[in-house]
Amino acid sequence: MNPRLLSRADLDACTRLAQDREWPPERHKWGLLFEVGEVYGIDAPDGDGLAATNILTRYGPGHAVISMVLTAARYGRQGLAGKLMEHVLRQAGDRVVWLHATENGRPLYERLGFRTVGRVAAHTGVFQGERSGRTRPAAQEDLGAILALDAEVFGTDRSPLLRRMFDFGEQVRVTEGGFGHAWRNDGNVVIGPVVARDQATAEALIGDLALDVGGVVRLDLDLAKDDLVRWAGEHGIGNPWPVSLMVLGGELPGDRARQFLPYMQALG
Repeated sequence: MNPRLLSRADLDACTRLAQDREWPPERHKWGLLFEVGEVYGIDAPDGDGLAATNILTRYGPGHAVISMVLTAARYGRQGLAGKLMEHVLRQAGDRVVWLHATENGRPLYERLGFRTVGRVAAHTGVFQGERSGRTRPAAQEDLGAILALDAEVFGTDRSPLLRRMFDFGEQVRVTEGGFGHAWRNDGNVVIGPVVARDQATAEALIGDLALDVGGVVRLDLDLAKDDLVRWAGEHGIGNPWPVSLMVLGGELPGDRARQFLPYMQALG
């Protein structure tokens, strides 16, 4: 049961594995991760799909994110997740690596040397509020400014990912000192990334994006940003599901104060 690099031909097997663990299939999300990351897996010994997966997404020479750490229920507690994590960490080399961990996964990551540096919670609901009047839909001509701001704030190069926002997502909005993006996942629309000079700017972007896309939205909120969590609750976005933000090999890059929402937990 050796790890191998998967291809788009394995997409169906990945979504089947997710559903086996009672995750949504998230085919659109997996498709993006195949484009920007390296998807690794272990084939099931019984010949039925995949026994385990995870994904390494590199940001420049110094950083990377690991995500979609899944093991088929019938192969649980056989060490496959640890084996695949060790393989992917070797691929990451000397990079600082981070991930979002459920309580079930956290003991494995701690054994591998990851440490918890924060808590993030998915909040969902239908946004209740008025348009800010401060933001506008972005055009391709705005991409240069978006990439420059993100490089400054995120602290490492994720331009290959941000260049895909206009095709992958529902909408990109900009305002002075910030940008935001919304993309459709199974059953809701995820808002992220949101990068902004201050919370008021972030709120304007989040609210306008939520009103434009309509329906249930999801915000992956840093629980240390108490005021933003409170604001979201006051505007109908609650029901938090928390995970741990963990890092290995150094510190998280960039100015975390201006990173209000991640692209998705799988991409940081």
